[in-house]
Amino acid sequence: MNIGPIITAGIAVLVIITLINTARIVPQKSACIVERLGKYSRTLNAGFHILMPFLDRVAYKHSLKEVAVDVPPQICITRDNIAVEVDGVLYLQVVDPVKASYGIENFLFASTQLSQTTMRSEIGKLELDRTFEEREAINHSIIAAVDKASDPWGVKITRYEIKNIHPPESVREALEKQMRAEREKRALIFESEGQRQARINVAEGTKQEAIANSEGEKMKRINEAEGRAKEIELVAIATAEGIRRIAEAIEQPGGSDAVNLRVAEQYIGEFGKLAKETTTLIIPSDLSDVGGVVAAATRLIRKV
Repeated sequence: MNIGPIITAGIAVLVIITLINTARIVPQKSACIVERLGKYSRTLNAGFHILMPFLDRVAYKHSLKEVAVDVPPQICITRDNIAVEVDGVLYLQVVDPVKASYGIENFLFASTQLSQTTMRSEIGKLELDRTFEEREAINHSIIAAVDKASDPWGVKITRYEIKNIHPPESVREALEKQMRAEREKRALIFESEGQRQARINVAEGTKQEAIANSEGEKMKRINEAEGRAKEIELVAIATAEGIRRIAEAIEQPGGSDAVNLRVAEQYIGEFGKLAKETTTLIIPSDLSDVGGVVAAATRLIRKV
């Protein structure tokens, strides 16, 4: 029986199995720690690698991506002795795979525990009301404390976020009443401010209206005064012009006789109107002397 081919096949299978066990493909953003005979040998980064058969082995595998770790809820006592339940999320990233492998047994568990202890310490420094306001400060304090402690572990703490702060039921009811009272107070303040502003606006509008009315009345009176002055001026000019023309007419041939006739007509006409308007009539003693009246009126016109 020829056993040569069987041995050859066995050797080939052994070589293939050995190659499969010693060949390693490391994904992107990952790292593998290789130990040779139980001692650290090298770090495998992304790519294809061949290990020494029977001597090398991959002892640790790490993801170099940022990882979010849930921090379980815990009871914290505030400065004013109120028990609150707080949980959060811790974000970290392996920056040194060797330290992460040999610096601590479980860096995820250690980082979570350190976050919880730091959280209890920071909450204990604050009163209940301030715990809701100082979230950002608490987050920064936890990041600083955990990042400093995790530096020997080859881990970088990038962020920490508080998810929830749950005070006791009685405290929540008191806070709701306080917030309700505060909202009602703000509503009353806003309403009073609105009424005050409305009164101010009405008063300002009345003031502006009065000013506008007075300005309008002022302009009206000025215009009326100017109109009356203009009217008086025009009447005076017309009167002067009429007197001038009468004087010129008197100087013309026959002008004096025309003036005497006009004066006599008006004199008689006015007494006629007076007799129609009243039952009692006082007649001058010289009414019959119409010529004398006309002559006096003519002399007056010439004098003017």
